[in-house]
Amino acid sequence: MSDAIRLKGAPGSPYTRKMIAYLRYRHIPYRFLIGNQATHADLPKPKVELLPTFYLPNAKGEIEAVVDSTPLIRRMEREHAGRYVLPPDPALAFIDALIEDYADEWLTKAMFHYRWVYPADIDKAGDILPLWRNVSAPHQEWQAMKKLFSERQIGRLRYVGSNEKTGKFIEESYKRFIAALESHLAASPFLMGKRPGASDFAVFGQLTQLTHFDPTPMALTLKIAPRTYAWIDVVDDLSGLDADEAGFADAASLPPTLKAILAEIGRVYAPFLLANAKAVMARAEAFETTIDGAVWSQQTMSYQAKCHAELRAQYAALNAAARQTVDAALSGTGCEALFAGA
Repeated sequence: MSDAIRLKGAPGSPYTRKMIAYLRYRHIPYRFLIGNQATHADLPKPKVELLPTFYLPNAKGEIEAVVDSTPLIRRMEREHAGRYVLPPDPALAFIDALIEDYADEWLTKAMFHYRWVYPADIDKAGDILPLWRNVSAPHQEWQAMKKLFSERQIGRLRYVGSNEKTGKFIEESYKRFIAALESHLAASPFLMGKRPGASDFAVFGQLTQLTHFDPTPMALTLKIAPRTYAWIDVVDDLSGLDADEAGFADAASLPPTLKAILAEIGRVYAPFLLANAKAVMARAEAFETTIDGAVWSQQTMSYQAKCHAELRAQYAALNAAARQTVDAALSGTGCEALFAGA
């Protein structure tokens, strides 16, 4: 284990869960530092405190703190051979990246919303999340941390767009997504076919919280999407799965169930990304738009504008044949609007 990758994270962090499941599937040795295990003096600080934080060598061989799950997966794919998750077909790889981005940047809205809006969910998260940092914390300190942490997280709801205008919209979008995923899992074990892509681990990460931790969405998921609930337990450790080279789906003939998932992305995430990008260009602090016939308002997010720009750049880099395949796959889903003029 001397060469094991060190990372700091928490069970309540969907991106931590995404990366740990990915490392397990890839058979990449790692050391997971949780709570006070991550207070070692030799660990550098990241520029932005995000979970998970990986401690990896830079070009000079010096250990640095690295965050952001999507580029981390791309780095791992380059540096570790075998059992890769990025499809070799550029068209399918692009579709995989689009769904990964949706999970990381839109599905997380449902995760944060349910956790910090409903009383039972607030109470559970407030109790458990501080204890992951120090399970032996004295009662008074624990309760003080519960109050402090809960108030801080509730105040951050504006960052994901959860408010009185958008709350029901977020919940309806989540219900449609898990219903679509439920249908897909009835015919395919993973989003990308018979073996997982990066999108599978991104969706898994968010759903670990929505299906297995927060009481309100957990009850909802068990009622309408039991396959999805079980899928989370399976994806948590895929170290024993055989990575069949022929296991990825064919981008030229995607199953209708995956097209339905893409249609949900086009229905809600695509118009959000476009409106947010426009607001960022205008240097607005907040924006309001109409998505699927409903009013959406939230604080402008520069990172999501970066995500949109990156997706457009990936689309523009596709060769003619791959772009034709992607265009056919996205046709009629609403996602095509993201790449107009790219």
